[in-house]
Amino acid sequence: MVNVNKHIKNYVWVILFVIFSIVSYLLGFKPGQVIDSNFTEFFIEMISFIPFLFIIIGLFDVWFPKEVLEKHIGRESGAKGIFLVILLAMLQAGPLYGAFPVAYILHKKGASVRNIFIYLGAFSSLKLPMLGIEVGYLGIKFSILRTLISLPLFILVGYLMEYLIGSSFEVKDGKA
Repeated sequence: MVNVNKHIKNYVWVILFVIFSIVSYLLGFKPGQVIDSNFTEFFIEMISFIPFLFIIIGLFDVWFPKEVLEKHIGRESGAKGIFLVILLAMLQAGPLYGAFPVAYILHKKGASVRNIFIYLGAFSSLKLPMLGIEVGYLGIKFSILRTLISLPLFILVGYLMEYLIGSSFEVKDGKA
């Protein structure tokens, strides 16, 4: 009985969301229907994207030995490591939630805290497909200016996070 209660407690928000969605459709509550529709659309996008992401991350984990990544983007990598994580971030595609498993693998393989945060920042706004769209809509001057402002900020945040967190932080697996 205790085990069932633990599982129900873990999924209480999911259960409440399903109840809310059903009641919204039964009562014709438009905001609830919109919330459910947006969730469904996002869920389908995630389900179609995540399997490929995990395959790529698995291959990345196997193909690149820890020693190679530590050497190139580890604590002692300097400017070369920053350049490599920015290049990695720029060449990837997909939504931001796709960057977090890659960041975890980078951490597991010995990347510095600085380079992990720089990677996340660069991934969020410097991906080549996104830059192409940005140039098309907002112009080349805007894109260059935004990149020249945001890139140094990402690097600064990387150094700041390394200073604040330290180099010996641990990532929990989330297993109970």
